[in-house]
Amino acid sequence: MTYFWHSFNIPAMTPDERFAQTGLVLPPAPTPLGVYKPYLIDGLHCYVSGHGPVQSDKSLIIGRIGKDMSMEEGKLAARQVGLTILSTLKTNLGSLNKIKRVIKVLGMVNCTPEFEKHPYIINGCSELFAEIWGTDNGIGVRSAVGFGSLPDNIPVEIEALFELHP
Repeated sequence: MTYFWHSFNIPAMTPDERFAQTGLVLPPAPTPLGVYKPYLIDGLHCYVSGHGPVQSDKSLIIGRIGKDMSMEEGKLAARQVGLTILSTLKTNLGSLNKIKRVIKVLGMVNCTPEFEKHPYIINGCSELFAEIWGTDNGIGVRSAVGFGSLPDNIPVEIEALFELHP
C-alpha cells in the first residue's frame, strides 16, 4: 500500500506559530535612549535600529567577548539581541507574520583585538531568524564585524532590514 502524504494540503506554520514552538520568551521591547527610532517603515521595508541584548528584566547582558565572556556566551547574547529585535517587531507591527523575509543583518561584536570569530557570534541571531522565517526567508545578506567597544559594554549590537508582506 502506498501513501501519498504530499497530496494533502497541510498549511505551513506561520512565523508567530514557529516562534511559539521555540518556547523562547521575548524581552520587553526597548525604548530609545537617544535620538533615533527603534524601527522605521518605508514602503515594504522595515528598518530596525541597532539593538542590544535586553533580558526579560530589562537589564542588558554586558561584557567583551574574548575577555569577559566565551564565544558560546557571545553567541547566546546574539540570540538574545535577535529576541529583542523580534520584540520590537511584534510590539510595533502586532505580528511576526507581517514580515515576509529578512533582507540584511549587520552584527557588531564587542571583542578583544585578537578575536576573529565574529560570524560565529552573529550566527546566534541569524539561526533564530532562520528558525522563525525558514531558510529561504529567514536568511538574508549579512555582515559581522568586530569593535573595540559598544554602548554600555554590551557584547553584541545588531541592526536589520526586513521586507514586509504587501
